[in-house]
Amino acid sequence: MIVRVADRVRATPGLDAVLVATDDSRVYDAVTAHGGACVMTRSDHPSGTDRLAEVAASLSCDLVVNVQGDEPLIEPAMIAAALTPFTADPSIEMSTLCRRFEDEAEFANPNVVKAVVGQDGFALYFSRSPVPYRRATANRGAPSHAFKHIGLYVYRRATLLRLASLPPSLLEQTESLEQLRALEHGIRIRAVETPFDSIGVDTDADVVRVRALLATGHYGVPGDAAGVLAGHHAQP
Repeated sequence: MIVRVADRVRATPGLDAVLVATDDSRVYDAVTAHGGACVMTRSDHPSGTDRLAEVAASLSCDLVVNVQGDEPLIEPAMIAAALTPFTADPSIEMSTLCRRFEDEAEFANPNVVKAVVGQDGFALYFSRSPVPYRRATANRGAPSHAFKHIGLYVYRRATLLRLASLPPSLLEQTESLEQLRALEHGIRIRAVETPFDSIGVDTDADVVRVRALLATGHYGVPGDAAGVLAGHHAQP
């Protein structure tokens, strides 16, 4: 799976390099056996952000893209979209992706992270709870402005290193969501809406679902223990 994720990331135009960061020798062996670049990291990192920062500290790129290693259906167009805000606004420090909910069950599922986004396109909060809560019509499914968070991030390299230097925050620990560390410390996250979806493989049922989609070739279209690190030189 990790080899496929790295191949999908590599198909994104404009990336200077694609590295897999892991503390698992099995991942390292699988990636290098297929000709990919892999870096072994410490095993005590509290989050993927911290793991990637260890590798990014030795890089000279302007931007770092964080793609989870359990996202085999990730679309290169999704990565390209998350990079776009940086070319237009040099003040942006971090971006991520979100898409509107189409499934009421997903909105209620605590394993699916929700993003609350302001009118300026920046994230206000992330939660495992169904937010925003629809008080007057609580039983009518997800609000039209409810977003599913897709855990792909782009950081300015300096921002990533600063984040990793900060201790895990209270909200981050409460929700078990590493992106809340950035919000708690005043780092704004640009939330880019995408029509694409992706499936993080967390359970055996997810494996079955992904294999079925790969067999049919219908994946990555609207409606549907390692990290991949991509270096990119921005030209804002």
